[in-house]
Amino acid sequence: MPRDNRRAERVSAAIREEIASYLTSGSRDSRIAGMVTVTGVDVTSDLRRARVYVSVMDADGTDPVAILNQVGHRLRGEIGRALRLRLAPELDFQIDETAAKASRIESLLAQIKAEDSSRER
Repeated sequence: MPRDNRRAERVSAAIREEIASYLTSGSRDSRIAGMVTVTGVDVTSDLRRARVYVSVMDADGTDPVAILNQVGHRLRGEIGRALRLRLAPELDFQIDETAAKASRIESLLAQIKAEDSSRER
């Protein structure tokens, strides 16, 4: 019997919402400095692990990802209760490099365009 991939997608979206509300609430860990945004959540098909991608701005020398990984077990319990899951997935927080990569690609394309326009002159 094939697994329901839509369930993993629904759980992924719900986890994203729960973590985002944690980050904006007053119960957020005081060691987390700067603006932390959840950009995506990938859940395995068996719902045992979730990789949470975050974007961090103005961290003031702290490592919010390391702190989130430390408090992940507490968040896991809260997520399990909120979503009524028998077994909440283990959370693994990682920096989302998508914006940095996109910026790098845009700068390279602009550089190529400038070189092409100087050659045409």
